[in-house]
Amino acid sequence: MSYLNETHDPGLQSWVASANVADNGFPIQNLPFGVFRPAGSTEAFRVGVAIGDKVLDLAALAKAAPWSGAAAEALAACDAPELNGLMALGQTHWSALRLALSRALRAGSSEQSLLEPLLTNVAQAELGLPARIGDYTDFYISLHHATAVGKQFRPDNPLLPNYKWVPIGYHGRASSIGVSGQQFPRPIGQTRPTAEGDAPAFGPCRRLDYELELAVFVGPGNAQGDRLDIADAEAHAFGLCILNDWSARDLQAWEYQPLGPFLAKNFASTISPWVVTLEALAPFRTAFKRDASDPQPLPYLTSDANDTSGAFDVALDVLISTEKSRAEQQAPATLSSSNFKEAYWSVAQMLTHHTVNGCNLQAGDLLGTGTLSGPAGGQEGSLLELNQGGKKPIKLPWGEERVFLEDNDEVTLRARCSKAGYPTISFGTCVGKVLPARL
Repeated sequence: MSYLNETHDPGLQSWVASANVADNGFPIQNLPFGVFRPAGSTEAFRVGVAIGDKVLDLAALAKAAPWSGAAAEALAACDAPELNGLMALGQTHWSALRLALSRALRAGSSEQSLLEPLLTNVAQAELGLPARIGDYTDFYISLHHATAVGKQFRPDNPLLPNYKWVPIGYHGRASSIGVSGQQFPRPIGQTRPTAEGDAPAFGPCRRLDYELELAVFVGPGNAQGDRLDIADAEAHAFGLCILNDWSARDLQAWEYQPLGPFLAKNFASTISPWVVTLEALAPFRTAFKRDASDPQPLPYLTSDANDTSGAFDVALDVLISTEKSRAEQQAPATLSSSNFKEAYWSVAQMLTHHTVNGCNLQAGDLLGTGTLSGPAGGQEGSLLELNQGGKKPIKLPWGEERVFLEDNDEVTLRARCSKAGYPTISFGTCVGKVLPARL
């Protein structure tokens, strides 16, 4: 099965000059979707697509109605303040719109005079939450993260018996998901008593952490009672963005039994503003690998396409800056780097398992991957792993140390796809800042 088409030609150039700059991240082969408005305005957000250092106003282009067929229908759905309408249309429409945009933005296009006035500098735009998120589910698909965390509590048996059989997930809170640039006060809640029989403590979280994740935006949903077949599951995935699912580790340690995360997770989650389509990621597909000694996925979680090309080679980074480092104009420090291809479960498997019981997904729903860690040192996707459960402070280049996040710390997550002979595809950045608790 080939996922490639003419939009993936590495030789394509755009009449938008900045899109042709090496490693700019937003070449004509990317074309991620988001929403924007002029910075400092109170105008309604409108759908746009990133190209170089510009954003193309698709809502305005829709009013010109330059195309026909599925591309026209998809463009018409972009005359909206969010991406839900486009997401709901499905793969045929997404692909038709992507092809039309690719042709219109290529060097020598006869449509340059129509599109050029509709470009805005990204630096002069405010980027918004890409979609109206109805429901949010967070998975736990990194074996390396699950093992590292499990060892802190169960050194001899870090993984629970179900982990290698079933994609683990929980339902989170959609209302507190914000876009990159989100700032939130340190969460407050109960923490474990210091001695058996004592009352729990109450106050600001002392073990605040980030979680390096990607997230899947759902496209067309499924009727309640129906389930997605793994062979068709990816047709229900519009694209991927970066996700930081912040975690209050001390609140979670007290509250998580017997029902799992609650206040430890629902205070804030941050996503990047651009959604990179699965079609744009086609050149970076790779085999989904499962160790032969591990249990193999049950039949409903298995397909030839998933085995041969169900994983994605997406490089991930975590960076931190502090009040001190910014005052000294120090560059943010890189804490770790990992890769999505190391995940134990795939995008198709997450979607398939989510619906196997008849659960109905809807356009704009968000599925987080869970923390994406790698197998080696320096590939940890959370502070909990980096500091070995709080035992090993992390030394920062400007002389500070961190065990967990402190007030006014700012965390930046990055994601990109790179390979020889092909332009770099960037997801942009996902930035969030911790403010002091509101006492």
